[in-house]
Amino acid sequence: MKNLNCKFKQIINMKNKNIILLCLIIVSFFLLGSTRAFAQTNISIPNVQLNIDGASSPEETASSLQLLGLLTVLSLAPAILIMVTSFTRIIIVLSFLRNAIATQQTPPTQVLIGLALFLTFFIMSPIASEINQNALQPYLNEEITQSEAIEEAMEPLRQFMFRQTRENDIALFLEASGTELSSDPQLDDIPTTSLIPAFIISELKTAFQMGFVLFIPFIVLDMVVSSALMSMGMMMLPPAMISLPFKLLLFVMVDGWNVLIKSLLLSFK
Repeated sequence: MKNLNCKFKQIINMKNKNIILLCLIIVSFFLLGSTRAFAQTNISIPNVQLNIDGASSPEETASSLQLLGLLTVLSLAPAILIMVTSFTRIIIVLSFLRNAIATQQTPPTQVLIGLALFLTFFIMSPIASEINQNALQPYLNEEITQSEAIEEAMEPLRQFMFRQTRENDIALFLEASGTELSSDPQLDDIPTTSLIPAFIISELKTAFQMGFVLFIPFIVLDMVVSSALMSMGMMMLPPAMISLPFKLLLFVMVDGWNVLIKSLLLSFK
């Protein structure tokens, strides 16, 4: 038995040595192959350089500044779209509607933003056409200068904001900026830096007023459902679960989307 055990151990040791030797051969093969592959392959690393050279003429400096200004405007384009158009009021009212119905994430936020964007394009399309006709096309045809094009482009936007802005909000920013107040302020007397923030807070107030009106019928429905459940002794049943189908039914029966969008469009007239 001892001789058999010794022979068995010798066989196992020989097998282990053979396995280790085979692994060493495989590893050395791969290492040698990889070094030959790296030695034979020539990888060209690109040479990237960033040079700032002096302008040879004032025209080159002006072109560079114009390009910088264009990039700045493009980076601020989303903020401009949100703050000086009808987008703010529309998206806030749509968000209030979703909260009033209590449908959590239905419709999704992407759908509400997309609807608000297309409604903004629809409402602002006459102003965009006026800007294109009076500012962009004459500037592209080299009929007016850049400063004149900016003034012509801002004029329709200023008129739109002025029509939607309350006098109290305008007076607030005029007084804060130290501008003299008049009993009947006109558009030409109001700087753009005061008109834009006054327009924004006016839009917020209007959107909150519309949101309050939206909440009223759904709150009444919640109270009715809650009172009915309490009278039947169903204290453990969530009223929101029962009132949600009735809210959806009420909204569909009155054609809520048509009424809401019509109200939003008419609010900008």
